[in-house]
Amino acid sequence: MTMRLAAPFAALLAAGLASAAVTAAFAQTTGAPPDGPSQTVFQVRTTGDLVRLCEAVPNTTTGIAALHFCHGFAVGAYQYHQIVSAAENKRPLFCPPNPQPSRDEAIAGFIGWAQKNPSQMETPPVEGMFRYLAQRYPCRA
Repeated sequence: MTMRLAAPFAALLAAGLASAAVTAAFAQTTGAPPDGPSQTVFQVRTTGDLVRLCEAVPNTTTGIAALHFCHGFAVGAYQYHQIVSAAENKRPLFCPPNPQPSRDEAIAGFIGWAQKNPSQMETPPVEGMFRYLAQRYPCRA
């Protein structure tokens, strides 16, 4: 079973590292406009950091990069959860409906949840995202 996970995990890790490197290089070369996300926001240490990226307005190159980072982070975390749940034969933390919401709808829901749950802003970003998903899309027994 470990061998089956090695290739997807390695590909996901490589894609995540490449995305982070490109984003970091991009942020360093473009700088941040006074009203947009700053380079320090791209570090994503807390749920609040991730929410600020997801709320960015795509009217500058940094805003566009922030939104892409947000979406990439969310997709990577979601796919990792799906792979681990299946590989370890564990019940998933959340169960999206069929049809699944679009990425934009899911991110908008996450932002709305964050605004209603300010106490969650200091949690690790994946924890905050998964708390939202578990509340929004609970698994039925």
